[in-house]
Amino acid sequence: MYFGTLGIMKNIQVLGLLFVIIGSFMPLVHVPVIGNWNYWKTDHYLAIICWAFSVGALFGIVNNNVKVARVFGILLILLFSFTLFAIKYQASEYFSFMPFASWREKLAGIVKLKWGWILEFLGAFMIIFAKNNKLS
Repeated sequence: MYFGTLGIMKNIQVLGLLFVIIGSFMPLVHVPVIGNWNYWKTDHYLAIICWAFSVGALFGIVNNNVKVARVFGILLILLFSFTLFAIKYQASEYFSFMPFASWREKLAGIVKLKWGWILEFLGAFMIIFAKNNKLS
């Protein structure tokens, strides 16, 4: 029974990890005229960091170290939050040459976030909040 409950937790964490990895290839940002961008098209370095954190989470899952997996899950959440902030900031700075703030905001608003972020955040939260049902 001990291995059964631990196996369910590991399966949920592995599924969350798969969501994070698959989400990095899904559309995250839509830029008009250019099209949809995933993590790799948005920024290579952030994508590499995402995958490095995913490898760290996998290490924790495989070695039954829940704390390590959760730490990397939290690091993934922080990375995704930073990336969202950076995308919005970069979009507003890209149009900084416009004379009126309302124009800048309007043009920066055309850069839209896409559904891939749902997979990214869902996967990281699954890694963090998978129940640890160890029986003593």
